[in-house]
Amino acid sequence: MSEKRGQGGFKTASDIFADKSVLKKITGLTPHTIKLLNAAQEIHTAPDAAEAAFMARQLVQCTLPHTNPGNVPLWRRTNGNLTLGIQQGYDLKSGNPLGYPYGSIPRLLLFWITTEAVRTKNRHLELGKSLSAFMRLIGLDPYTGRGKRGDAPRLREQMRRLFGAHISFEQTFEHQDIEGQRWLHMHVAPKGELWWDPKQPLQDDLWGSWIELGEDFFTAITASPVPVDMRALRALKRSPLALDLYAWASYRTFTVMKKGKPQFIPWAGLMMQLGTNYADRKNFKKKARLALRKVQTVYADLSLTYDAGGITIYPSRTAIPPQPSRR
Repeated sequence: MSEKRGQGGFKTASDIFADKSVLKKITGLTPHTIKLLNAAQEIHTAPDAAEAAFMARQLVQCTLPHTNPGNVPLWRRTNGNLTLGIQQGYDLKSGNPLGYPYGSIPRLLLFWITTEAVRTKNRHLELGKSLSAFMRLIGLDPYTGRGKRGDAPRLREQMRRLFGAHISFEQTFEHQDIEGQRWLHMHVAPKGELWWDPKQPLQDDLWGSWIELGEDFFTAITASPVPVDMRALRALKRSPLALDLYAWASYRTFTVMKKGKPQFIPWAGLMMQLGTNYADRKNFKKKARLALRKVQTVYADLSLTYDAGGITIYPSRTAIPPQPSRR
């Protein structure tokens, strides 16, 4: 999108709508919507220039909290026979709980962690010498304030919560009339060093920050991860539900492509999988449809219909074309 200006030059939509007051008067669109549309245009015009990112398949099937669960002993989500459980870590010095990872930031962290683990094939991950460099990698902005709501302090807080958390997966199954149970209990990052100052996120530090993923966690997230486009993640980063639904839609599209037929997902099942802190199914359905509208903006090939009681996903192009296996 472009518009002619005074000296015969052109400017992009971002230039035109940089002034929020002009934006509202001319179009009624918000700056966030403009960023979403710009990302959609970039993805549409250059689909092969995708910046591949990955999310662990299990964390697509069952997701983190959208809002703060508070000081509860256990947080969990269920999808069919798979249950995700999270227990918060503790600050050893004070003895206080660290809290649960929630919202968009730990999701972006997990996308980055999974992507780096897949790329490097290494449990030891370098986070970068400056907080700003790492923040930009996952689509956050080090310039958005120094208070509690700035990206830098919120990232630091969510990192402590995520890296201190204990994550469990439990799966029930039946085989020849015998009931069984399978479980995996693991820490995200049992080792690490952080040398960042959130009050000065643009300043490089003398020592690099790093984490070492738990062996079981590393194995889990690198086994059949779900590929997505980092450009879409940056555009959807303000909504944890939209991030969840984008990864979910990418995974579901891949599975229906393999099966060669559409799949119906009831709202009740999707709410159990993704929907936390919603009053009821009607409320979740309303929020999910609004979030899916954003997802379809950056994932135009996503083919779905809203049917009685749920959503039907149809075979279509995946967010990132699958790579041929190398042997």
